[in-house]
Amino acid sequence: MRGRFCVILFLCSVSAFAQYNSEFLNFEQTGRSISINGEYELGSNGLYNSFFNKFILGGYIDKNLKDKQVAHMKELNVLGANANYDITAFFGKNTKFSYLIGIKDQQIFNASYTKDFYQLAFYGNKPYLGETKNFSGSSINSLRFQELKVGFIWHKIDTTAKIGASVSILKGQQLFYIKANQGSSLYTNATGTELIFNSNFTMAVSDNSKKISPLIYQGIGASANIFFETPYQSKLGKGSVLTVNANNIGFLHWFDNSVQYSSDSSFTFSGYHVDNLLALKDSTLSAINKDTIIKNTTNAHKQSFNVNIPTNLLIINKILFTDKFAFSTGFRYLFNSNFKPYFFMQGEYKFTKHFSTALLVGYGGYAKLGVGLTLVYNTPAFYVKLGSNSLQGYISPKNTYGQGAFISIAKKFKG
Repeated sequence: MRGRFCVILFLCSVSAFAQYNSEFLNFEQTGRSISINGEYELGSNGLYNSFFNKFILGGYIDKNLKDKQVAHMKELNVLGANANYDITAFFGKNTKFSYLIGIKDQQIFNASYTKDFYQLAFYGNKPYLGETKNFSGSSINSLRFQELKVGFIWHKIDTTAKIGASVSILKGQQLFYIKANQGSSLYTNATGTELIFNSNFTMAVSDNSKKISPLIYQGIGASANIFFETPYQSKLGKGSVLTVNANNIGFLHWFDNSVQYSSDSSFTFSGYHVDNLLALKDSTLSAINKDTIIKNTTNAHKQSFNVNIPTNLLIINKILFTDKFAFSTGFRYLFNSNFKPYFFMQGEYKFTKHFSTALLVGYGGYAKLGVGLTLVYNTPAFYVKLGSNSLQGYISPKNTYGQGAFISIAKKFKG
């Protein structure tokens, strides 16, 4: 009887989970197929969606909008964005195994920033004469890479459980990393005639002498993806399924033309009235520019080095209450980033033979509270999934954090 419940669960499950940067999650519904997938997520626990929209899409950021961010900002805040798109194929004639091959482009960005850093960036230093503004803990980590992936999924272990794995060769395209360590700050004296910049930071940049393009080859690496799914009997509902998926387990090796910087020194500029860093127009201030500061305060050297890419861990527990309704709880975390632990609940309902939907509520990650909606159209020939885990970013951008969307379109193979 338990085995029958498990089979029913696999046959009737809605499986409307978001992409979560994993090829294996859709396999339950697509089977052997070729698919095009894309997703992005953007969020910060200190910046509202309306601010992001103005900053990215264009528009005037007035004082009221800037003030609204500060009013709810912590002393140290996080920001992150991930975007990827891929073409993946599951194929094979073996009844127990399917194989996969795919290509993917990934862009990963995460940052942390102090309230002081935000205030200097958007107000200048004029309102803070006589004050020291702290940068300690602020960081930026931005990388882009492409991958060629091969793997398999064993989808008939004991007739129900599944195990999948893949390995990827990575091509590094671009890297920018900087972290302000303890003691990094900027002081402006009361008259605006002296600036003291205490720099204590580390920085790494891929070769910036080349034009940024997906064809550029500045590093090489490898990664792995591990997937496990098994049914089990619980006291609730008709059956349950536990899914564990870890992907982007790997590294990138950046070549010799990459540059590393380090600094632990103090830079002083005096003799001119500087009360607004955002309005430096006088030619006599040419000494206080980016190139001069970097030259005088950093130790720069070219060499190859390795960086770990953010690893994505996803754990989902799903309970099937009826043939049409399932409820899931889950956990997600990104290692090697400033992503906060993300917890979510999701209800899934199958309206017709081919159409289903899911509603999600989650908290954590780069943003705070998120509400998501997924729509799925599934036929013997095609599978289409469209949704967002942060729908609030489009409904009420002035009062919410985080936004995102995902889409999958698959053509199924017969047999």
